[in-house]
Amino acid sequence: MGLRFRKSFNIGPLRINISKSGIGFSLGVKGFRVSRSAKGKMTATASLPGTGLSYVQDLDKESIEETIEDVKDLFDGDDGEKKESKSTKKINKKG
Repeated sequence: MGLRFRKSFNIGPLRINISKSGIGFSLGVKGFRVSRSAKGKMTATASLPGTGLSYVQDLDKESIEETIEDVKDLFDGDDGEKKESKSTKKINKKG
């Protein structure tokens, strides 16, 4: 069994984690948090506080950029209407 070390500091919605691997951080509120580990891995976590149930999604550079692009596309319409996102288009092409 190996020795572990971890210390966390909270500054509002920002949590700084210090471990043997380095410094990581997470940002969010109860129920939703985006984290970056000391080794650079990024994850998003959605949970139901108090239940022990959560969903974790690994984030890579491509998925983050695609999500940002989808959000921009939703609100780029001049007439105020939402546009169909790229991921919705992919689903519609498959089905």
